[in-house]
Amino acid sequence: MTDVDATAGADTAGADTAGADVAWLAPGEPVDLDNCAREPIHVPGSVQPRGVLLAVSEPDLVVVQASENLAGLTGVVWSDALGRPLADVLGVAPSDAIVRSASAFGDLRERNPVEVTLDVDGDPVPVDAILHRAVLGGARDGHGQPVDGEPPLTNLVVELEHARGPRPFSFPNTYQAVRGTVTELNRASSLQDLYDITARAVRALTGFDRVMVYRYDADYNGEVVAEAKVEGLNSFLGLHYPASDIPAQARALYEKNWLRLISDVDYEPSRIQPVAHPATGQPLDLTYSTLRSVSPIHVEYLQNMGVRASMSISLLQDDRLWGLIACHHYAGPHQPPFATRAAAEFLGSTLSLRLVDRTAEDEVHRALQVRSTMAWLTAATLDEDRPLADTLLGGTSLLDVLPADGVTVCLQGSSGTKGEALPGDVLERVVSWAAARGEELVATDALQQDAPHLGVPLDLVCGVLVLPLPEGQYVLWHRREAVRHVDWGGDPHNKALAEREGDEVRLSPRKSFDRWRETVRERSQPWTPQERGEVLQLRGHLLEALYARSRSIVRAAETLQRSLLSDPTTTDGLEVAVRYVPATREAQVGGDWYDVFGQPDGSTMLVIGDVVGHDVQAAACMAQLRGLLRGIAYDNGDSPARVLGRLDAAIEGLDLRAMATVLVARLSPSDDGGAATLRWSSAGHLPPVTAGPDGTAVTLTGGRPGLLLGVSPAAPRVDAEVRLEAGSTLLLYTDGLVERRDEGFDDGIDRLGVALADLRDASVEEVSDAVLARLVPEGAEDDVALVAVRLRS
Repeated sequence: MTDVDATAGADTAGADTAGADVAWLAPGEPVDLDNCAREPIHVPGSVQPRGVLLAVSEPDLVVVQASENLAGLTGVVWSDALGRPLADVLGVAPSDAIVRSASAFGDLRERNPVEVTLDVDGDPVPVDAILHRAVLGGARDGHGQPVDGEPPLTNLVVELEHARGPRPFSFPNTYQAVRGTVTELNRASSLQDLYDITARAVRALTGFDRVMVYRYDADYNGEVVAEAKVEGLNSFLGLHYPASDIPAQARALYEKNWLRLISDVDYEPSRIQPVAHPATGQPLDLTYSTLRSVSPIHVEYLQNMGVRASMSISLLQDDRLWGLIACHHYAGPHQPPFATRAAAEFLGSTLSLRLVDRTAEDEVHRALQVRSTMAWLTAATLDEDRPLADTLLGGTSLLDVLPADGVTVCLQGSSGTKGEALPGDVLERVVSWAAARGEELVATDALQQDAPHLGVPLDLVCGVLVLPLPEGQYVLWHRREAVRHVDWGGDPHNKALAEREGDEVRLSPRKSFDRWRETVRERSQPWTPQERGEVLQLRGHLLEALYARSRSIVRAAETLQRSLLSDPTTTDGLEVAVRYVPATREAQVGGDWYDVFGQPDGSTMLVIGDVVGHDVQAAACMAQLRGLLRGIAYDNGDSPARVLGRLDAAIEGLDLRAMATVLVARLSPSDDGGAATLRWSSAGHLPPVTAGPDGTAVTLTGGRPGLLLGVSPAAPRVDAEVRLEAGSTLLLYTDGLVERRDEGFDDGIDRLGVALADLRDASVEEVSDAVLARLVPEGAEDDVALVAVRLRS
């Protein structure tokens, strides 16, 4: 449990809330550190008394559960409210306002709060009503048995708080409160700027004594990365906290309910009556409740820390808890009004989006660099005049794929090292140990702990990543020890203390939260999951290169093409066939390629390209461009022209020195059946050819073909668009299909149109084979790539 993250530790108990098979605590069983992992924190049976809660049945709108403190706000005793219509408890006008809001479509929480005024003994009481629906389970008959086919039962949960802050509450008011901060976030130049701006803004907005941005790693170990506080408080900045501080069920709640407030840690919970819901016999699920009581263990932590009030805001990345904005107050109870909390939550959402954008930018840039390097190395391994080890350890090397202190390669009887070299006996021991494990990849950042029997000196190497390959071959990266200091919030190995309560001893939260420094030794920098995945991809490429070198040059060329040109993705409504035919006049790899892949929006990307040249360098460029284009175009709504523009910019920015003709097309299904819209852009490539359902062939010359890639990144790119009817066939191809020494391109394209028209009744697989047989019956003088697409009727 954490001493810094008020809300991270807010629900320190728990099993998963999604119905995992767990043994919950028995009713009335006290919670301590021995059993808190089984505490059902989403059904505490009580609320914080800063507001009141009503559970209202639907559609009859009768109060079926109420918190015991109901009378303090409404003047109606909870026992008198049960079984009565909501209008009898709150009044007609407030009830009507709540029902109108609850009857609208969409998420109720997006319309919170409902501003109502209660009449309590003749006095008007402004109240914020906060609504959500609790799912009770499947519908049941009068005997409590499930009814098949009926929608699940729900209750409208109404939480009422005294209205504070600006009214009327509205989105413009919320945005006005944070507009300046949003502008700052948009201008932030680094992740640390994003953290610092948010911490300062949330503290200024909410008035908490301390506001922290708390970040988790992949295993949910935490670190305070930003802090804003009043003078005189000790700093928590830079402190780390173990993953056990945030159990799985607490993380599940933070991913669903983004804001959590404990306005007074000394509160006395107000129980919900009756404890068991009349329809289910179970406590009411308060996952989405703003008043939900929290674990007594967490309350004890906060009290030990001197915290009197706390609030948290979830930070999400891809719907996964990335971190929290955690707020502490020490001067006494603290209850920011709903409008202020909504503005703070808005800031949290904005920071989450900026974090996603920033992280995505960094990941894309790194992935493009690594993918480009691996593609170049993969293609370069085909140069049989150069030893494979020399190729992998040249100017562009395996250290560009995976940073390390050194890398050693032993392939096809040739070996070499780049960076720091390890003694031969150490290499032999480590490689033998890795090979004996029988795994495709062996990695450790603590070799002395994981393989002490090897006797490898710590001052030589501490972390290794090994790719064992057939016949004793291998690739091995190594890293030295990286001594580092980790500052913890209290000793992570002594998280609890024993206290006597009467005749019993109970485990309770620790009371010391002083900075505790741990020196981590005998470990290198870890091998990240991304690095391991990239090295496994490289392993596949190396195996293909080794296989290719053991066969004839022609067979090697065919193997490479199969590894670089994947099968098209299966798309509803489309029949797709692809072909690659190497040139007959030279047994080497060329630069022609195709690609077909689906997009999350339902469209399909079609690519055909041809790199200038017919040698290993052309193949290397082809692999780089294909990988880059995929990375740029996937899950991207950019037009084909913009995709080509970004690819051209990447060629220059990454200094690829490549030139190629490329055609990129996006095929988007229409809403009216099997028809589709084809939008394409050409970088000096030959135009697509289509045949309609009636067999009429058309060369799509719309749009102005731009310059080929690699000439001028600033060259304008334009899109063309056409509607294709159901049953139409589309063909993309490279020049080897239509180019002849004794005729021009136009003649070849005309012959292609005639062939396509004649084959209107054939499948796309048959069309592909027949077109090749008709246009290049004796084999192509140049490589040929083609993509055939049929819109199903």
